[in-house]
Amino acid sequence: MRTYTQKEVSDAIHDKIEKEKDILIESYNLSKCKIGYFFIDDLLPVELATNCYKVFPDKVEMRRLKSIREYKYVSAQMDKHNEFLETVLYAFQDAKVVNLISNICGINSLHSDKSLYAGGLSLMAKSNFLNPHLDNSHDAGRQRWRVLNLLYYVTPNWEVQNGGHLELWLDGPKNKPIQIESRFNRLVVMATHDESWHSVNKIVLEKNRCCISNYYFSDTALKEKAEFHVTKYRGRPEEPFKNIILGLDAHLRMFIRKFFRNGIRKNPHIYRKNY
Repeated sequence: MRTYTQKEVSDAIHDKIEKEKDILIESYNLSKCKIGYFFIDDLLPVELATNCYKVFPDKVEMRRLKSIREYKYVSAQMDKHNEFLETVLYAFQDAKVVNLISNICGINSLHSDKSLYAGGLSLMAKSNFLNPHLDNSHDAGRQRWRVLNLLYYVTPNWEVQNGGHLELWLDGPKNKPIQIESRFNRLVVMATHDESWHSVNKIVLEKNRCCISNYYFSDTALKEKAEFHVTKYRGRPEEPFKNIILGLDAHLRMFIRKFFRNGIRKNPHIYRKNY
């Protein structure tokens, strides 16, 4: 496998996005009244994107999250995995990439997150899913607002019928979502705020859908009257009982935050590394 530097990867990301900048600005602006988003295909050279998949960790090397909210495997401890994945992940945090996406989305004071709070690697296998939810509104220290989610999919030949696709609930979780396929070498950038409900539908075959993810943060929220909130989950329209349980769960966790600002325990999903 050829060795790529972080600069080579970030240059490739930047140049591809810059080439399609006008189309991406239009896409984001047309959707930002509900959930601002855009996606771009063939982001990186095929060899580079394929290498991401080849060295992606097996699920036994990752942390399993399994509940009525979600079922998936995650990792932010990048030094436990192939160093090439860390190179690619942090290429999305290069200043020129962050600034370009800032311009496309019209978001000032955009910051990447070296700690990978809730970011890093995610793997979804057969029967894995992610229920409709709103991302936590802030970073780990509640200093900055979480404003953008970057999802880069690296599983070759991922088909529509496989499931495991991103869903955006533009009119809320009681209505129908739009689906954005988790297509190989596709980058999806979506806004996160108190109306950006999103989910991942269930995977139906024995194959892993692999994703490299980053969050960007800002000194100001995307919504004028935004308030702090924990990650909130809901049931799908066909899951009314689950919806009640998840609603109570969100209320309980918000109540706890009134007394414990940063939660009862530290979120383990960060990169524990000295910078």
